[in-house]
Amino acid sequence: MIHISRSLALLAALLLTLPAAAETYDIVIRGGRVMDPETGTDAPLNVGISGDRITRITAEPLTGSRVIDAAGLVVAPGFIDLHQHGQDEASGRVKALDGVTTALEMEIGVPDVPAFLREKSGHSLIHFGSTASHPAARARAFGVALPPGQPVAPSGPATNDPATPAQLASIEARLSEEIGAGALGVGMGIQYTPGATRSEVIRVFRLAAAYRMPVFTHVRSFGRLEPGSSIEAVSEVIGAAAVTGASLQIVHVNSSCIADALECLDLIAGARARGLDVTTEAYPYLAGMTAINSALFNPGWREKLGIDYDSLQLPNTGERLTKERFEALHASPEPQEVLIFVNKQALVDQVIAHPLVSIASDGGPGHPRNAGTYARVLAHSVREQGAITLMDALRKMSLMPAQRLARATAAAQRKGRLQVGADADIVVFDPARIVDHATYAAPMQPSTGMRYVLVAGTVLVDRGEIVAGRYPGRALVSDGSQRR
Repeated sequence: MIHISRSLALLAALLLTLPAAAETYDIVIRGGRVMDPETGTDAPLNVGISGDRITRITAEPLTGSRVIDAAGLVVAPGFIDLHQHGQDEASGRVKALDGVTTALEMEIGVPDVPAFLREKSGHSLIHFGSTASHPAARARAFGVALPPGQPVAPSGPATNDPATPAQLASIEARLSEEIGAGALGVGMGIQYTPGATRSEVIRVFRLAAAYRMPVFTHVRSFGRLEPGSSIEAVSEVIGAAAVTGASLQIVHVNSSCIADALECLDLIAGARARGLDVTTEAYPYLAGMTAINSALFNPGWREKLGIDYDSLQLPNTGERLTKERFEALHASPEPQEVLIFVNKQALVDQVIAHPLVSIASDGGPGHPRNAGTYARVLAHSVREQGAITLMDALRKMSLMPAQRLARATAAAQRKGRLQVGADADIVVFDPARIVDHATYAAPMQPSTGMRYVLVAGTVLVDRGEIVAGRYPGRALVSDGSQRR
C-alpha cells in the first residue's frame, strides 16, 4: 500500500511538470542577453511569447512555433517615443528600424483624437496615441482652421492674443472631450501660443489635474534674455504644476534651455525633491526644427537665441537663410519647416547622460532625429563614449517613458519592461553594430543593427528588414474619461 501511494505521488509530480515542459509557445527568443531595466535582469535567457504577451522567461529550453536565435544579441523592451510628430507610414518604418514599438504624439497632440485613432487603427506598424491638443483647441476657440498637417496655427490672433472668458470655456470643453475620447493627457506648446496668459496655463493644468492626467509642454520661451528666459519659462510650468497638482513633462529640455539646460535640470531635480511629479526628455542632435511661420519666430527670436538668419536651414534643400529669405517665408501662409542650429555637442552629451532625462525624438520628416535617435544614443553615448551604460540607455528609452504614461493609462504597466505578463513589444539588436545613418542631408536613412522587432507579439522587423503587409500597432488610450 505504501509503495502504491509513493508511485501515485511520483506520477502526480511528473504530470504536474509535463505541461510546462511540453508547452509550445508562439515565438521563442532563444539564448539572447535578456535585459530588463526595472528588475535589473541581465543574463542569457530564453523568452516565451504567447499571443501578444511574454509568458515565460527562463534558462531552460523552450519550444516555439517560431524560434529566433538571439545568441550574441541583446533582447530588451521595445522603445517608447513620447514625442513623435511623424505619424505616417514612412515614419513608422524608420521608427521600427530604430527600435521604437510605441510612438506617441504628446508634445502638441493632434487636433481631433477620435479621428486620429480611427485613421490609424489597423494601419499602423507600431503602437500610437496622442494628447489632447491645447494649441488646436485654442485655434478652434478663435475660429481659425489649422493648415493641413500642421499642429499649430500660424502666428496671428489665435496664437498671439489673450483668450476671452468664452474662449477659455471653449478650450476647456474641447480638452475635456478629447480626454474622454482617449487622449493620454494634455499637450501644450506655450511658445507657439504666446497669447496664452499665465492664468490660462494654470487653468489648463488644473483641468489636467482634475482628470489626473499629465501635461506635456513645450515651454514659453528660450534663451538667457530676461524677461522670457529659459529659466523663467521652466519656472512657470513647474509653478503651474505645484499649484494645481498636475503631473508635468517638459519636452526637449536640450532645445528649450540650450546653454542653460543643466540649470533647468537642476530646477526639475529641485521640484522632484520637494514632491512634484516633474519629468523631462531630450534628443541627441544639435539642431531643432519647427515651422518658420509659427509664433516661435515672433520679433526678438535672434536676440533670445543668440543666433542669426544663417543658423536656419531648409531641410528639403539645405539652403541657409538670409534676412530677406526668412522674412518671405515667415510671412507666407504656406507651411515650411526649418532647421535651427543652436546647440553644442558637449552640452547635448551631458543632457543625454543626465539621470533625469529620458529619450524622445521630436521626430518628423526632414530631421534625422525621426529615423536615428535611439540607435544614435546606443552607438554614440553607450558604445563610443561610454557616457551611459547599456542598461541605463534602455531605462531611458523604455521604462522611464512607460512610467511617465502610468498616470494616463494602466496599460503602461505592461510596457517598457521585459517580464512575464508584459506586452510582447521587444527589440533584439546587436550592440556592437547598431548605428544611425540619418543625416541632415538624408534624414530618412534607417538605422541598422536591429535584427528583430516584435510589436504585440508580431514580428515586424525580421533579420533587419520590415515584414511587408503587417500592421500590428494598436491604439494606446487613457482611462481618463472615468476619473474626474
